[in-house]
Amino acid sequence: MTLAATAEATKIAISQEIQMPDYLTTCETAARAAGQVLLDWQGKFRIREKGRADLVTEADVEAQKAIQKIVLADFPEHGFLGEEEDPANAASAQYEYRWIADPLDGTTNYVHGLANYSVSLALQHRGEVIVGVVYDPVHDQCFAAQRGKGATRNGAKLQVSEITDLEGALVAASFAAGIDRDSPEIQQFIEVLVRCQAVRRLGSAALNLAYVAAGNLDAYWASSVKIWDVAAGVLLVEEAGGVIRGVGGEPLDWNRPKVVAAATQALHDQLQATIQI
Repeated sequence: MTLAATAEATKIAISQEIQMPDYLTTCETAARAAGQVLLDWQGKFRIREKGRADLVTEADVEAQKAIQKIVLADFPEHGFLGEEEDPANAASAQYEYRWIADPLDGTTNYVHGLANYSVSLALQHRGEVIVGVVYDPVHDQCFAAQRGKGATRNGAKLQVSEITDLEGALVAASFAAGIDRDSPEIQQFIEVLVRCQAVRRLGSAALNLAYVAAGNLDAYWASSVKIWDVAAGVLLVEEAGGVIRGVGGEPLDWNRPKVVAAATQALHDQLQATIQI
């Protein structure tokens, strides 16, 4: 590498180092704003179905608008992909930087007044998630991660648990909305249930991943989630020292994410082997 090229590379690295805190600040600001929208709308919304047992409320839509307004005001050159998406934004993948938002992860819980839902927001750079925030507005818990900088909950550093054996693990799972009796996910659940310490279906994929990062859960798997459900949470787990791959051990495919997350490699391998139905 020439001296000029080295200098330019250094300049780019310094520039990115300066910008990254701005990304994280914007990410947290937007997630918190969306969380406040959800709290304000609690009990005032109308409900409709996107599909069988898959709900959406006015709160989802308004929370996403709040996120989009903030991130694109700070970074108007970025793309945006949200769960409650306008078809006109389908080309967001062409952008070098893309924000990925789930304004309400855990809609069914939210509708029923069950305090386990979250806002998930991540920023991708050329397909790699570099910043992510999962915000629980009910308990005011903000899980945040920055590529190469670790993960935190309300500013305190996160670290995954040290569990290596499935028999001693607390594991969470996510199922598809309107799951059928003969779905492979049901068989996977049974296989894990009889092997691990306990299984939880909490209703928010983003929070499940945040809890793995924080050591509150030891592992989590899901084969029916979308990129907006897990983008921020995946970064949280990675930055807290966890292991996360596809259900077959392959790298995650963001177009069809099927996630196995665990605190340790040994635990990950056991869970992955158990769900191979």
